[in-house]
Amino acid sequence: MAERLSQAEIEGQLASLPGWKLVGDRLEQTFTFKDFLGSIAFVNRLVDPAEQAGHHPDLTISWNRVTVCLTTHDAGGITQKDIDLAKVISDLAAG
Repeated sequence: MAERLSQAEIEGQLASLPGWKLVGDRLEQTFTFKDFLGSIAFVNRLVDPAEQAGHHPDLTISWNRVTVCLTTHDAGGITQKDIDLAKVISDLAAG
């Protein structure tokens, strides 16, 4: 099982994750796209990395927005798995 990160570790890593914020015991970011098709295309690009990591984000999909929430439920908070997947997701959104 992944080990939960301390508040200081989380805050230190957030510096390398522009746009992500700490909300309770999860990392969260809302990505905005041109339209609904852009939102769905982004979600589809998340599938393979999430499956490969064995770590699945909670998603809220609106017309041109996707909110991504990451937490490691069995650890009761944020772990390195969440940080690593947030980096991958940010790269996908940028590219």
